[in-house]
Amino acid sequence: MPFSDKRSGKEKYAWVLDYLPYGDPNDSRPVYQKKPSIHGIGERYYVLMELVPKEGVVPQIGERVYIGDTERNAIDHVKRRLDYDSLTNGAKTELHYVLEQITLRDETDFIGFINEAYPISTRQHMLELLPGIGKKLMWTILDERKKGKFTSFKDLTGRVKGLHKPEAVFARQIENELIGTVKYRLFTTKPTEPRRKHGRRSSAR
Repeated sequence: MPFSDKRSGKEKYAWVLDYLPYGDPNDSRPVYQKKPSIHGIGERYYVLMELVPKEGVVPQIGERVYIGDTERNAIDHVKRRLDYDSLTNGAKTELHYVLEQITLRDETDFIGFINEAYPISTRQHMLELLPGIGKKLMWTILDERKKGKFTSFKDLTGRVKGLHKPEAVFARQIENELIGTVKYRLFTTKPTEPRRKHGRRSSAR
């Protein structure tokens, strides 16, 4: 998840944002033809995706599931990549909480971001891109960083007064990147635009 390597790769784990027992609500097929599905997010590259669970498996919202190549996992296959607008309302509601849990799990990587962040222009520092980090808080972080690198979120909040719940700050940044409301992406890759066929336009499905 390092911010210096934002190129998406293959996810091994995903977190369940919503479980759809009757599949995609926008699918016009009869209920008996639809299979249950999951809206989830990849743990490393934050790829939003629709997953199909194995028959009889009912995952819990907020659950971490393995989606790698094994017969023992609860996921049958990844159906497709999603964008933020394609998520269910339930998935959108759960997203921030799940991102906080992912951030806490990968705390070392995010502390590494704080320790290595640098100016991106003569007027703006990378730290200022994080929600709630203004000039005053930025300078406090930089001054403390000169005394020694931060070792954990607890160390960070203990030395930088006014900074609370770093996991919420990072979760909000990632969420904003997925929504598409930020100029700079620190932790995600912009979804690939679908290719358009040359010649006659195909009808939307």
